[in-house]
Amino acid sequence: MIDKLNTKKYILGSKSPRRKSLLEELGLKFSIETHNTDESYPSNLRPYEVAEYIAEQKAKAFANPDKNTIIITADTIVSLGDEILGKPIDNKDGYKMLRKLSDESHHVTTGVCIRTIDSFHIFHSQTEVVFDVLTDEIINKYLEISKPYDKAGAYGIQEWFGMIAVKEIKGSFYNVMGLPIHKLYNELNKLIS
Repeated sequence: MIDKLNTKKYILGSKSPRRKSLLEELGLKFSIETHNTDESYPSNLRPYEVAEYIAEQKAKAFANPDKNTIIITADTIVSLGDEILGKPIDNKDGYKMLRKLSDESHHVTTGVCIRTIDSFHIFHSQTEVVFDVLTDEIINKYLEISKPYDKAGAYGIQEWFGMIAVKEIKGSFYNVMGLPIHKLYNELNKLIS
């Protein structure tokens, strides 16, 4: 099935090393190209709509692709109730986010946009993540070592922190890493067949 997908040329519109790694492990052949995008969004959007909206804005920053090219963009957000926890600006901000997530259930939503010559195909995947109680020692050590300023909600589930913080997960693990690879694979197959 991957051979069929690789009859197209793909551009990943993301600097995320995790998204790059996931697409490589899937066996997709792609190049990386990014454009600066305004990631602000209308205040009336629900969390999943925010992820989809920003993914679409990232795709719109590209010139119209030719008929053999597919552009993939994504945006991952962490939400606690209706509050969206973006990327922390510094240690203090990261600490506040992780303190809020301690002993709580939150959602990680990734919006994906697959752009072709004639369409923007947009979808999302949502995963519920339950954290154990986090001590100040764990939070501060993680922030000191990993400096997770490029991660929504101030954490990476694939790192040691995720191994000890995550008590339960309902949904796609890879979605929490930044790309719902199973859903993306199925959506690409539908578009190409």
